[in-house]
Amino acid sequence: MKKKNPWSPRNGLLNDLPPDACDRLSDELQLVEIPVGKVLFEPYAPQAALYFPREGIVSATLVLENGDSSAVAMVGNEGAVGLALLTDGRSSPARYVVQAGGEALVLRSDVATAEFRRGGAFQRIMLRFMQAFQTQVAHTGVCNQHHTVEKQLTRWLLQVHDRIGSAEIRMTQEQIAHLLGVRREGITEAARRLQEDGCIRYSRGLIQVLEREGMADRACECYGVVRREYDRLLSVADA
Repeated sequence: MKKKNPWSPRNGLLNDLPPDACDRLSDELQLVEIPVGKVLFEPYAPQAALYFPREGIVSATLVLENGDSSAVAMVGNEGAVGLALLTDGRSSPARYVVQAGGEALVLRSDVATAEFRRGGAFQRIMLRFMQAFQTQVAHTGVCNQHHTVEKQLTRWLLQVHDRIGSAEIRMTQEQIAHLLGVRREGITEAARRLQEDGCIRYSRGLIQVLEREGMADRACECYGVVRREYDRLLSVADA
């Protein structure tokens, strides 16, 4: 029988660690605030730490030379930010920006890489998250290319709702349009239709999710595929 985890870091990956890994890492984790707008990593800058969000959302955003950008993935308290340091890649082409503020536990790169190279539970858990994260990146690209703005918005709202655990999402239409890489007018029209159908209530800077099941029915297949993959990979009990 698996021994109960003796700590409560409020992060899905850390929660799954066995007691021996908890003992090694508990004194190394530092609690920090991650306010809205904070850039955790710039493109191609060295990633000197792993961030394990306890609350809030961090977006991985790709920025083109002309300034256009699009978010390709998001991370909440189910995952970690700074994965490149575990693969010796050191950096990533994405900019990691806090979109919903909160707290995170931070693990220095030397401690994180040493634990990863032990080849135990920490490595297995992080590798499973990497696969889930890659699935999200891939399906975000497909969704942005092939699905309507309304379906993209619905997928994005559901993913945010999954991570913040609240029916209220504080973000303007302009911010959402910037993240999705679409015109603001498209977000305005898509939000209007969702509101008319009773799925959300929208006022300036605040979206309230009223009918999650209805939104899930309207969402494209990308949301379901990614959600199932996260559930499959991250709910596996570590031996």
